Amino acid sequence: MAHHWLDRTTLLIGKEQRQRLQATRVLIVGLGGVGGFAAEFLARAGVGHMTIVDGDEVDVTNKNRQVIALNSTIGQPKAELVRARLEDINPDMEVEAINQFLEPDMMLELVGKGFDYVLDCIDSIQPKFHLILACKRHNTRFISAMGAGGKMDVSKVKVMNIWHTENDRLALQIKKLLKKKKALRKFKVVCSTEPIREDALEYTDGTKYKKTYYGTISYMPAIFGLYMAEWVIRKIVD
Repeated sequence: MAHHWLDRTTLLIGKEQRQRLQATRVLIVGLGGVGGFAAEFLARAGVGHMTIVDGDEVDVTNKNRQVIALNSTIGQPKAELVRARLEDINPDMEVEAINQFLEPDMMLELVGKGFDYVLDCIDSIQPKFHLILACKRHNTRFISAMGAGGKMDVSKVKVMNIWHTENDRLALQIKKLLKKKKALRKFKVVCSTEPIREDALEYTDGTKYKKTYYGTISYMPAIFGLYMAEWVIRKIVD
């Protein structure tokens, strides 16, 4: 008897729900430690259409947390690497890879292409903020990742209302910008309430809207990606 690679998924959720996953169109912006794992979890669940966006190439410092970061992939575009990996998991999947850093003013047009769900896995404030605004403007269902850096306790990671976040500098900045825009409608984020390890902070030159970053451990970004993928899958099949 021939088996389909999604037979065990079908056994758990049913044929109709599997078909819903196959018909779903997802946009993932940011393919680092969070977005790369989220994309893989969604692909392995049977999501049939995905647009993935990232303008970066794999750097040696990505190896501690990113699923596509290997010695053999250093210097290669993340979007193309993730696309190839997803298609290797599911050859029938429709994957559009956008190898481009998105400026804030590009978000509205991109989100307007009619996605069922958007996963915001961006770690720089202005592009992240404008992607959130674009999702709100188009009334598109989305979930946003807050800061996974400077944290180590997976038990403190939760899906929550943006306005309930704490111990998260990225979330704090996003909330300040939302208040200025009077965009106070609640939405879901993945956030860790664990206090940040302030001695793990490093400053950058501000390239691509990123002024600082925190040290990371292998599993934390993956946990964030897992929670994001689970939120989307449960919305589709429940």
